[in-house]
Amino acid sequence: MTYPLTTPRLSITPLTEQDTATFVAYRQDADVARWQGWDPTYNDDDAAELINSQPATDLPESGRWLQLAIHDVETGKLFGDVAIHTLDDHDDTYEIGITLAPANQHLGIATEAVKRVLDHLFTAANAHRVIANCDTRNDAVAKLLIGVGMRRESSQIDVEFFKDEWITLDGYAILTNEYSA
Repeated sequence: MTYPLTTPRLSITPLTEQDTATFVAYRQDADVARWQGWDPTYNDDDAAELINSQPATDLPESGRWLQLAIHDVETGKLFGDVAIHTLDDHDDTYEIGITLAPANQHLGIATEAVKRVLDHLFTAANAHRVIANCDTRNDAVAKLLIGVGMRRESSQIDVEFFKDEWITLDGYAILTNEYSA
């Protein structure tokens, strides 16, 4: 197992039962849930189901997700999580997502975590391409994705009816040669 992935202030590991209380608390925050595939009714049972379904490997199997907890390297405090999805229809391609508790946003934690996960995917996993999708109204995540070197390469207008409204998604990507440069 290659975990933890570390930076000077972060330890990134698969999500565990010890993370449940904090994980559920930020998933119940309406401002966080607005952009995500869950709603503020997310609860301990939902978290237990997700944690119990986690793969026991460094990376998820094709078509599956792995949820990685972002902890403070010194205190163990859970800041948020990064998700890795192994795409089943594209070789050596991964999708990432990021969620932070509101108190941990705008502190550079997401940038640091995503950069470390990208490094892991391009070096240890030999990824060819990493993608991310972002609601066009989520300016903070768009700025983050561009800031870590991803480029906006698509815009899908009214692509999904999500939470009672049509949303437009921007697609971001980075290739291994772009990451290496």
